[in-house]
Amino acid sequence: MMSDIVTGSTRLTGEAGAKVVRAGTSATWKFNLASDTSSAVMKFDVSTGPDMDNAPEWDVMINDAAGKELWSNFSTKSELEVDLPNNKPRDLKITVICPKGARYGDKVRVRILATTKSGSSSLEFNAVAKQSIMVLKTQMDQEKSVADSLMSKAQLGEKDIYAIFSPPGLRGYVFVEGMNTDRLREKTRDIKKARSFVEGETNIEEISHYLVPVSAVVGIVEGDLVELINGPFKGEIARVQQIDQSKEEITVELIEAMVPIPVTVKGDSVRVIEKEK
Repeated sequence: MMSDIVTGSTRLTGEAGAKVVRAGTSATWKFNLASDTSSAVMKFDVSTGPDMDNAPEWDVMINDAAGKELWSNFSTKSELEVDLPNNKPRDLKITVICPKGARYGDKVRVRILATTKSGSSSLEFNAVAKQSIMVLKTQMDQEKSVADSLMSKAQLGEKDIYAIFSPPGLRGYVFVEGMNTDRLREKTRDIKKARSFVEGETNIEEISHYLVPVSAVVGIVEGDLVELINGPFKGEIARVQQIDQSKEEITVELIEAMVPIPVTVKGDSVRVIEKEK
């Protein structure tokens, strides 16, 4: 946001910088109108993009410092007269609400022109729509099943789901990324193993540690009791004898084998069922 036109003693000033807004949420800027006159007329130019014809309409509101709404883009008035008692500056606030049907990269630009007898000034506010990352609760150990079901839905119809992430080791939760949070909720209603979304949203910074590859043998120690979950010994119970961190392999000894034979498998081929005491 910037004050790009100033003439005379009339001046609009306020917070700087464009803001990122998620679908269904809002962004607010505070700004100030000052002049040596007792009132000013503000005109508003609201535009959306990048597809100006098909982009959903954002809500835009102007409020005073007490929160009273003075103008909105759904008003029949195209301008607003603002009183400046005793020629004192007036604190105002602009709020934009991103529509739930917004697409990634949809934008809104609000240009305000304030005019008085002593001059004019303008400010421009910009916001852009960004995707949401929500946390979906699942039945324990059914994360992959839920993720697979969501993936099937994501490949059909409108692309409401951008990404699905089920980190290894995170039990009972799946991360889902998309624009329209209402549609994300609808997509999960008939998935039996899905529960409900955690209130609020998360962001990439909070889940970035899950994006770093973790060794398949992390958390496994010698003496642990494990179940082999794939390969020729799938379903067998074994005791961990040795761990090779560099190769991410473990050597186990099958519990029910008549002759104890060490078997070397990849760390992701086992599931710990009992820790070494």
